[in-house]
Amino acid sequence: MKRFLVFLTLLLTALCSIAHEAHTQHPVPGLSAIDLAFDAKGQLWRASVKDDFLLVDKSSDLGKTFSQAMMVNTTPQNIGASNEARPHIAVDNKGHLYVSWTQNLGTRFAGYIWFARSLDGGKSFEKPFIVHQDRAEITHAFNTLDVGPDGKIIVSWIDKRDAVAAKKASQTYAGAAIYYAVSTDHGQTFQTERKLTDASCECCRIATTHEPDGTVVALWRHIFEGGERDHMMAELPLDKSPAKLQRATFGHWKIDGCPHHGGALATGGEGKDWWGYHLAYFDGNDKKPGLYYSRMDGVAWASSVPKKFGNNAHRAGHPALLSQGEKVWLVWRETEAKRHTIYGMMSDDGGRSWHAAKLLVSAEGKVDYPQLLGRNGQSYLLWNTAHEGLKVVVLEQ
Repeated sequence: MKRFLVFLTLLLTALCSIAHEAHTQHPVPGLSAIDLAFDAKGQLWRASVKDDFLLVDKSSDLGKTFSQAMMVNTTPQNIGASNEARPHIAVDNKGHLYVSWTQNLGTRFAGYIWFARSLDGGKSFEKPFIVHQDRAEITHAFNTLDVGPDGKIIVSWIDKRDAVAAKKASQTYAGAAIYYAVSTDHGQTFQTERKLTDASCECCRIATTHEPDGTVVALWRHIFEGGERDHMMAELPLDKSPAKLQRATFGHWKIDGCPHHGGALATGGEGKDWWGYHLAYFDGNDKKPGLYYSRMDGVAWASSVPKKFGNNAHRAGHPALLSQGEKVWLVWRETEAKRHTIYGMMSDDGGRSWHAAKLLVSAEGKVDYPQLLGRNGQSYLLWNTAHEGLKVVVLEQ
């Protein structure tokens, strides 16, 4: 078994060295990566891609049936909709819908980040537009979408404008950068984008969550000194002040390539009981590769050393987190032979201890990564599959 794990790690390392050049150009055939969100009425909204169009529809019966889909973009686009790169959907407290997505351009690895909104409950969408002012045909990709309780909207993405500039100046530059754009008028316009950081990993998704006051916090895989690819965190400033970056993981994984394996992030506690964050991530360190969970307060590690979970021999990966008060759900995907499974474990004391992991759902064929959503204290696992469609599992209280 030890030899197998070593072989698996070496294989992953080799694939990752190639993967940082893969970006969003190779969607999974027959399966569109989707995003989902509940509104205040309990309707489940879905953003998906088909035939070069972004579609939005809704379900009133937890995904058993969906309404006729609304087409968001009227001009066909090559839209990123696989694995780490996918469209996003969010609903604010007024029932307004917002979507963002990446358009893959003709130049290799190049893209634009688009945004659109519906102010009539999804009956129609206004004309989409590109959120960033930089229109160079370079990498703008792996977008995320956050809508705060005060209505502020932040779209963030991985951006290579600084890498391109450094190359032209014959300077070294590690990885890519993270940029973000802010809207304070419910998505009618976006301010000029701002850079959060240099030296981000090129192809790992950005994970985000909100603090109680609506501040958006991001977690991303970062390239540290010596080529270590651990995770960094920061609040996204709304003014021109520099972000305060904070290292969040310490696996010291050295690899010359992007793992295509972003982390998961959830707020720790709510309201006056907020204390920090829950983190779940993959670390490919040769000695102990696999998935890890950590608790982190706003300043430093808050509890014990990171907890390892999942079966790395079955390619455990792509975790999702959901925190509702002291109750926390953590799920991930594993694959054995041709069958994919979603495992999960629950903590009812804010991540200090965990109940035993258990199999939640399984499927064969093409499958997406798991997602978690919460509503009125109830937790839901959502999983898109090619053969059986959208699976929704109501998780135990």
